[in-house]
Amino acid sequence: MTTLGQLGLWLALLIGAWGTFVGFYGGYTGRPELIASARRATYALCGVLVVASIGLLVALLKHDFNVAYVANYTSRDLPTVYVLSAFYGGQSGSLLFWAVVLSLFGALAQWLTSRKYDHLLPHVAGVTCAVTLFFVIVTLFAANPFERLPFTPADGSGLNPQLQNPGMVIHPPMLYLGFISITIPFAFGVAALLSRRLDTGWLHAIRKWTIVSWLFLAIGITLGMWWAYVELGWGGYWAWDPVENASFLPWLTMTAFLHSVMIQEKRGMLKKWNMVLITLSFLLSIFGTFITRSGIISSVHSFAQSAVGYYFLGFLIFIILAMAVLLWLRLPMLESDAHLESMVSREASFLFNNLILVGIAFSVLWGTMFPVISEIVRGTQVTVGPPFFNQVNIPLGLLLLALTGIGPLIAWRKASVKNLRRQFAVPVVSGGIAAAILTALGMGNFYAITTVSLAVFVVGTILQEFVRGVGARHRLHGEGYLQAFARLVGRNRRRYGGYVVHLGIVIYFLAFTGQAFRVDLEASLNPGETAEMQSPWGHTYAFTHIGVSQYDELNRLVSAASVEVARDGERMGIMKSEKRQHFICSAPIRPCPRQLRKPSFEPSTEAGIRSDLREDIYIVFAGVVEGTEEAVYRFTLNPMVWWVWFGGFVLVVGGVVTLWPGTTIRTVGEGDTQGGYAAQLLESKSA
Repeated sequence: MTTLGQLGLWLALLIGAWGTFVGFYGGYTGRPELIASARRATYALCGVLVVASIGLLVALLKHDFNVAYVANYTSRDLPTVYVLSAFYGGQSGSLLFWAVVLSLFGALAQWLTSRKYDHLLPHVAGVTCAVTLFFVIVTLFAANPFERLPFTPADGSGLNPQLQNPGMVIHPPMLYLGFISITIPFAFGVAALLSRRLDTGWLHAIRKWTIVSWLFLAIGITLGMWWAYVELGWGGYWAWDPVENASFLPWLTMTAFLHSVMIQEKRGMLKKWNMVLITLSFLLSIFGTFITRSGIISSVHSFAQSAVGYYFLGFLIFIILAMAVLLWLRLPMLESDAHLESMVSREASFLFNNLILVGIAFSVLWGTMFPVISEIVRGTQVTVGPPFFNQVNIPLGLLLLALTGIGPLIAWRKASVKNLRRQFAVPVVSGGIAAAILTALGMGNFYAITTVSLAVFVVGTILQEFVRGVGARHRLHGEGYLQAFARLVGRNRRRYGGYVVHLGIVIYFLAFTGQAFRVDLEASLNPGETAEMQSPWGHTYAFTHIGVSQYDELNRLVSAASVEVARDGERMGIMKSEKRQHFICSAPIRPCPRQLRKPSFEPSTEAGIRSDLREDIYIVFAGVVEGTEEAVYRFTLNPMVWWVWFGGFVLVVGGVVTLWPGTTIRTVGEGDTQGGYAAQLLESKSA
């Protein structure tokens, strides 16, 4: 099977090259036989890469340790689910995973796209085959997962303990799917430029692809935060790590693109900007892969330094130059059909939204690459930490939160005073009351007060839209409130799914605010000793050290520290935190005798976590004082963490609502001078 997998890669090289050629040439000449060949090439490319992937999966499951990749990332006692996740857990396997998924997306784009966009599909095939071909070339010549060893070890090295977590089974595929699927909207953008068909057709063709890509990125980022929180033992979920930032960057630009395409669809504006955004999103997806694999940055998430980085750097430079030339040649065809009429309009609010999103992306990119830039310029590496990112991005994030409530309700072209008063009176007053209450209660953190008051404002705008829409349907059509709600959402999925997404973003912001009130305590405790700390909510927690026990568990030796927890004198139960030393066996014997064990990787920490709606209790066992039973702990009270994960859930629900198939009813006056669906219904009825 590994031989068959290797053959699949070589066939993919040939088919990818052919598909790239006939895709672009067929699209240029319009010859039907070449166009048909390009479509078939995308299907064949997917087929041979699936075969290659099956070859690697079989080698992993059969523990073929003569294959270097299998020996480096698995072991005999590794649970099967992590053996499967080892497919994308290492450099070579993840590149093959990227190639096969991209080929699948390329084939689906050819198969599912409406025939009215046939003029774009040959160039789309050319782009997807070309990008897949690049990954096949890198896999074959720089990181081949089928490379064999001159000998067969008795056991493999095993998977990094930090990757042996349920979150890592789901998190990397979700993030990869987000990165990879960006290629499809980018391919349609290139196809529109090459075919000179620069109307809104290409935007309609990629609408769902764009949302899918954005949604996968959001899911992957949220799952990554959860993994970092439960696995790394530092008590947080976002550290502005370079690889975290690399996943965040294309999400920001894709968010900007999703908003700005609405302006192009409605008013024929921002055509150049949208082309730049979708190109930038694709480049950032490749850039994220580059910094992860090049070794130029230090991160707990990154792969080891290798020659793969040079391939990605060359590919990035080629795409930048090619797209710069193509955009320059098509500039006269990208002129706007209309101009901004007022700074108090939906177009202006979406434009400000875009500028803030791109501003955040630039600050994140600058902070991520500054250590590399400083080393090149000054010869010494200057590290940029979380304080820089927080200082720059918190104010920008709050502006973005405010625009989340303003943008969807303000009128197109030019908002009247009457429109502004009608739409924003109640939400603005609600936000002001929230700020006054928090100030009166003694909350002294300016950013926290601002965040909560803006969140109340945005939730007020969202609830107002739902209430008015349901009420309008109830009055005009005589529907019951539940029926009116269902039909309101069902017939306007894009609008109301977007509102639900905005609600998820608001929940994120509120949850992130909890970090301003985090409390930490370090303590060394003998058995029976107690440490106490106060929570932001006024509760007193007591942590009593019980003892430390050691035992074997599958492929690791575990030292577990037990702590009894009480809140305000009421016993809550016993929590455990573990130190784990993973090992491999020097002989194929199960269970492995202690004398044959060989430690692998650095010891890892498993935090003890107890979560509720208010705060998390987070306990980290750092070790014991040598020769004694005294244990060293770090206790953390993390407010609002549960709401981070709930915000992710709400965001996904909103994305699914937006994607769900259904008929969108555009009423008379939709998006006209009166913002809001209820006003549109009333205008439609009177007309």
